[in-house]
Amino acid sequence: MRRSILALALLSTTPLAAQETIHSNGNPILADGRSYSTDPAPVVIGDTLWILAGRDEAPPGVNDFIMNEWQLLATKDPVKSDWTHYPAIARPESVFKWAEPGHAYAGQIVPGPDGKFYMYAPVSEAKSDAPDRFAIGVAVADTPVGPWRDAHPSGPIISQRVPERNTIQNIDPTVIIDDDGTPYIYWGTFGQLRGMALARDMITPMGREIRVDGLKGFFEAPWLMKRKGVYYMLYAGNAAGPTSDCTPAVYHACIAYGTANTPLGPWTYRGVILKPVSSTTSHSGAVEFKGQWYLAYHTADAVGGGHFRRSVALDRIEWDDSVTPARIRPVVPTRSPQPTPAPTRNVAGSATAFASNAPVPVQYWIKALNDGMRREAPLPPDMWGTWRGADNPAHPWIEYRWAKPVTLNGSRIWFWGDHPAGAGEGVAPPARWRIDYWDGRWKPVPQPSGYGVTADAAQETRFAAITTRCLRATFDASQAGGATAGVAVTEWEVLAPTPQRPTAAPVAASEPCGS
Repeated sequence: MRRSILALALLSTTPLAAQETIHSNGNPILADGRSYSTDPAPVVIGDTLWILAGRDEAPPGVNDFIMNEWQLLATKDPVKSDWTHYPAIARPESVFKWAEPGHAYAGQIVPGPDGKFYMYAPVSEAKSDAPDRFAIGVAVADTPVGPWRDAHPSGPIISQRVPERNTIQNIDPTVIIDDDGTPYIYWGTFGQLRGMALARDMITPMGREIRVDGLKGFFEAPWLMKRKGVYYMLYAGNAAGPTSDCTPAVYHACIAYGTANTPLGPWTYRGVILKPVSSTTSHSGAVEFKGQWYLAYHTADAVGGGHFRRSVALDRIEWDDSVTPARIRPVVPTRSPQPTPAPTRNVAGSATAFASNAPVPVQYWIKALNDGMRREAPLPPDMWGTWRGADNPAHPWIEYRWAKPVTLNGSRIWFWGDHPAGAGEGVAPPARWRIDYWDGRWKPVPQPSGYGVTADAAQETRFAAITTRCLRATFDASQAGGATAGVAVTEWEVLAPTPQRPTAAPVAASEPCGS
């Protein structure tokens, strides 16, 4: 998932871009698609809130983390939303002579006790015999915008070789300086979380790495902070399943958290503060600024955004101090005002989606059926599907239910496949399919124009107008040699005779129409 795809290094000889002042109308902060921002790490310096971020540079339709540099956002008042954007403050190869270009993943800036600023940055070693060459370096500067220089020129402070051998991917560092002046660092991904103390030089590891257990569903992106004597660890979790408090789809992540009474634990899971966002990855940082706590995170909500073109958002954190330790209330994501949607014939968005294979396999997400998005290169959670490795269902169905009857006369569906039609393995377009509607019993829609089965293109079916509260598409899955392939749909639109204003689906699921 998140880190298993190695980022491509796109070298550039252009000079660093000049800073600019922007006014944000809401989330995401950089919303126009000119510069994507990701993996936010907030820090308060004087009267200013800064956010260190990476930069996503993947072209549209490319599913790869292409990240060559870090950037900064700064504001004196998040409510007014006037920000200064500092593009391209550093690149891995320009700061660390032992690092290769690219892979400018999630870092963090920490003010040091000597008045300097320290940036903990995961990069890839140019020369290493380690199975995984990701490592954590430390840079130092006199100002947050740099220039940054290597604080430990002999190499990374953490890798698969130092300070002790490990077999994990060493990325996503988070650091705090405790009240007694001791720095602590945590890092990790793919379910592996490590932590240790540092010397007061902010660089030298002290003691052995500790392995963290007890944080339910930990996947990556730890964020360490302290409030009223209690240590809090935010992280991206992906404990997936139909009853999960985190996410129904394994490719998506929530932001969960745990607490501890000492900086190195033990840690106790406390719950979820941010449900999955529009990007598959979720990465957050939290900070108190002028008496208010804020959560920085990223989404795919900017113009042209996607899972690999993410943008930083910022929302308030509220605390429940009536319990001990204080609970972080669920964060309410906000977004800049959006244009009023144009009238459309597609009324799928006002329905609730159901499927015969509930609970849907955790790599898929049934809400993708009518989310109004069709990605150029979809990932598994961008679709509903039936593939489960073996024994795939031969005749699955998907269904829309409305709170009140609607009149329909057409459908558009997009199939996805990684195998051709007629395959008995993987995911393939169905051999056949049909649309039924509920009228006291399930009936075929009248006078259908046809049911195309080509993948990655709209398959439109026109039919005589019907009025119903439930519509169902049933598929005969592709088969070969006695084996059955999976079926996957990235979007299913159902069409009214005339355009109408879009309405949201009801919060409560609609009553079933029949089996």
